[in-house]
Amino acid sequence: MITVALIGRPNVGKSSLFNVLSQTRQALVADIPGLTRDRNYTKIFVNQNPLWLVDTGGFEPKNKDFISFKMSEQTQIAIDECDCIFFVVDGRSGLHPIDEQIAEVIRKKNKKIILVINKTEGMNHDYIASDFVKLGIKELFFISASHREGIDDLKNSLSSINKENIENSQNDDAIISISILGKPNVGKSSLVNILVGEERFIAIDKPGTTRDAVSTFFTYQDHNFLITDTAGIRKKGKVIDVIEKFSVLKAIKSIEASNICILVIDSTEGIGHQDLQILSYIIGENKPFVIAINKWDKLDNYEKDLLKNELDKKLVFLSNIERICISATKKYGIDALLKAALVAYKSSCKKFTTPILNRFLEDIQISHLPPINKGIRPKLKFAHQGGTNPPNIIIHGNHLKGIKKDYLKFLESSFIKTFNLVGTPLVINLKEGKNPYIKDTLKPIKTGLVSRRRQIDKLRKKLKDKKNSFNQ
Repeated sequence: MITVALIGRPNVGKSSLFNVLSQTRQALVADIPGLTRDRNYTKIFVNQNPLWLVDTGGFEPKNKDFISFKMSEQTQIAIDECDCIFFVVDGRSGLHPIDEQIAEVIRKKNKKIILVINKTEGMNHDYIASDFVKLGIKELFFISASHREGIDDLKNSLSSINKENIENSQNDDAIISISILGKPNVGKSSLVNILVGEERFIAIDKPGTTRDAVSTFFTYQDHNFLITDTAGIRKKGKVIDVIEKFSVLKAIKSIEASNICILVIDSTEGIGHQDLQILSYIIGENKPFVIAINKWDKLDNYEKDLLKNELDKKLVFLSNIERICISATKKYGIDALLKAALVAYKSSCKKFTTPILNRFLEDIQISHLPPINKGIRPKLKFAHQGGTNPPNIIIHGNHLKGIKKDYLKFLESSFIKTFNLVGTPLVINLKEGKNPYIKDTLKPIKTGLVSRRRQIDKLRKKLKDKKNSFNQ
């Protein structure tokens, strides 16, 4: 499949163009240089042909600042692996010395290069083009990503790209989506780099390095994964920066879009209130998940025992969730983590036949009947499966409104234990049976003295009219 990379200096509109071409809001956009730091991939279709679109951070080849240098490394990788380069420049500010540095780098690559001059709404194109002649790129397009101008022409240019190296596209249905979540600086990006097998994301010992929810693909045991590295989620009171607020919202939204979540906990800090808050987001979305206890190599045996006891106490309600001790820097426990994630995903996708569910429901009522509520015992008649990921069991019966939460919890835990569901929640929905002998007619509404007087007057008038008509 063809890969197109968006390359350019900071704040020229690469992420805006990325969102317009992909027709999503996948990339964070703000008038702040250096917002995008890692490579961000998405699949788009041009004339019904799929291709990969890659958003990159601001490229400054000669900037030696550590973050800028790491961003440049990511951009260099995108340049090397792509088939076509969209070199994005700012038409309003004109040719910049960094644009010339970038052109010098990409001209050495044997790639198709298209100069995309952004922010040209209401401007003379011939005048702008004369400013960028020095770059030596013949094929150019004038666009405005924010005003959606020139986008169709830009898309049509992709159809002429050499398609000799197109690979068979992956089956989207076979892709398992994983979100990596946790507080800042717990090692999420380091973990993703180890899983992917390359320095895919910038990972340094500094909180807030990852600003956006960025996804990439990798394969494990013949399974295709789309893994998303998210920004660290801090307490609401500590989130002041607007960019960080949007980063946290995208991290939380990634939970909804994923098939499975991995919650990363820093073993040196233990499990705190914020870890439990992130855990509540995952449980609220009913997503299967695995807990990865990172930096395990930094603890001695006594500290490990203390942490295990702490986790047993605070996570006593998660009896079927696996906890895997890992070290992203030492590559310890990574294989066990992926196996646990696969087990959780397969458990969430299990299907159960109606006879098996009914037999389970019958057996569970023999051992423990629902408690009597207001003189009536609820009756569970039959059950069937309503969906997967997570498993959704629908139970039909009578007087089900009288079933209390503790009995539902008993049903849930019994089901999980009986069918060996690991790493996944279970959703039980109760559906009340309809009594055919109860009519849906509305009961008479109790009226006050004024309403009663009106009804009496209306009845008297009706009788009087009837009497007059009879006399006539």
